[in-house]
Amino acid sequence: MGIYTEQLHRHLQAIECALPTYLPTTDGRAGVTAEAMHYACEGGGKRLRPVLVLEWMRLCGGDPQDALAFACALEMIHSYSLVHDDLPCMDNSPMRRGKPSAHAAYGETMALLAGDGLLNRAFEVCLDPANTAALKPENVLKAAHTLAVAAGYEGMIGGQTIDLANEGKRIDVDTLRELHRKKTGALLIAACQLGAQLADTDADTVNTAVEYGAHLGLAFQIVDDILDATATAEQLGKPVGADEQNEKTTYVSLFGLDGAIEMAKEETAAATTALDAFGDRAADLRTLTAELLTRIS
Repeated sequence: MGIYTEQLHRHLQAIECALPTYLPTTDGRAGVTAEAMHYACEGGGKRLRPVLVLEWMRLCGGDPQDALAFACALEMIHSYSLVHDDLPCMDNSPMRRGKPSAHAAYGETMALLAGDGLLNRAFEVCLDPANTAALKPENVLKAAHTLAVAAGYEGMIGGQTIDLANEGKRIDVDTLRELHRKKTGALLIAACQLGAQLADTDADTVNTAVEYGAHLGLAFQIVDDILDATATAEQLGKPVGADEQNEKTTYVSLFGLDGAIEMAKEETAAATTALDAFGDRAADLRTLTAELLTRIS
C-alpha cells in the first residue's frame, strides 16, 4: 500500500479506474495523439494530487465520488506538465516514471500535442455537466477557476518561467520559494482547495486546506531536491543529478543536505499542525504527510 492508508488507497483505486474513461478514445485519424495522452497518464506513481482532492472532499463532509472528475482533471494537468517539462526545449529528459518520456516514445511533435490535449481535456471533463451533476454549479465554477489559476501564469507556468530564466544562476531563497510555490506547490495547494470547495464548506476551512497544501508542497519540493542529490535513477524512475548538472539553485545547494532535511521536517510539522482543527478525522492525512517525509530516511 506504500505511503497510503486503507482510506487513501481506496481513493487511488477509484482514480486509476476512472482516469482512462475520461481520456479520449484512440479511434480516428487523430488517434496517435490520444494514444500519447493515455501513455502520459499511465503508471502515474503516487497520484498524490488527485488523492488529495478526494480526501479533502471527504474530510470536509462531501462524497469523494462527486469530486472524481476534478481529481482526474488535475492529474491530466499534472501529467501534461511532465510531458512538456521533459521536452528537449525544457529539461530534455529521456525517462519519466520508469519508462521513456512521452517525446522519447512518440516524438517531440506528438508529445507537444499530447500535453496540449491533456490540458484542454482536463477542463472538458470537469466542466461537463454530466460529470458534476451532484455538485452545486457555483462550486464547480469556483473549483474550475482554482484549477485554471494553479495551472496558469500565476501558478505552475509562472514557476516554470522563473525556473528556466534562472538556470545557471545563483538565486536567493525568496526567489526559490516563489519558484517552487508556483511550479510545484500550486497544483498541490489546488488539490486540497478543490476538495474543500467542492464539498461546499466554509471559507475558513478552505483557507485551512490552502495552508496545509502550501506547507505540504514546500516539504514535497525540498524532499525532491534532497532525492535528486542522494537517490538513484532506479529508485526514482527518472534521471537524477539534473539540478547540479543544470546548475540550478536548490534547497540543498543553498542550505546543505542537513539544512534541507531540517527544513523539510519543519514544513512537514507545519502541515500537520494545520490539520489540528479536524481532530481524528484527519488521521489519514497526518499519516500521509509523515510518510512523504520518510522518502529521505
